[in-house]
Amino acid sequence: MNQELEQTFLTALEQHQQKLLRICSIYAEDEDDRKDIFQEALISIWESIPSFQDRSSLSTWMFRVTLNVCMRLQERKVRRRDRFRRLHLIKIEPVHEQQPNPEESERLKKLRNCLRKLNDADKAISSLYLEEMSYLEISAITGLTENNVAVKMKRIKIKLLKCINSTL
Repeated sequence: MNQELEQTFLTALEQHQQKLLRICSIYAEDEDDRKDIFQEALISIWESIPSFQDRSSLSTWMFRVTLNVCMRLQERKVRRRDRFRRLHLIKIEPVHEQQPNPEESERLKKLRNCLRKLNDADKAISSLYLEEMSYLEISAITGLTENNVAVKMKRIKIKLLKCINSTL
């Protein structure tokens, strides 16, 4: 890979790393999963950046690649889970300094749990929406029409509200 492409990759990664991490976290069950998914996404972006075409912005393309990796890994996990039963260890995670209070932290946990219950298409749309992307940007990343994104987002909000309220 030439130095110009490498610099393009590093610059884009610096600008969008946190957003990509948050998207990956919606598909992850724990911190280790999030890191693994993020690493897989970066590898896919790195390997395919030479074939990037300027049909969309680089950030749009990176989000699309990340979502594809997340959904592919999710599908593999579901297939594996259908074949094997896994026992999960109980983890106690400390409250991070970034989270101002335990009540807010609890609401965030509830939201993440509800987001994980969504189907893959709804997860993709909601994760991009939570990154404060416009319906137009989400449309460009997902391939849906802008109007379809708006309708789906309205339905997703209703599902999430019901899920969150049912856990109260």
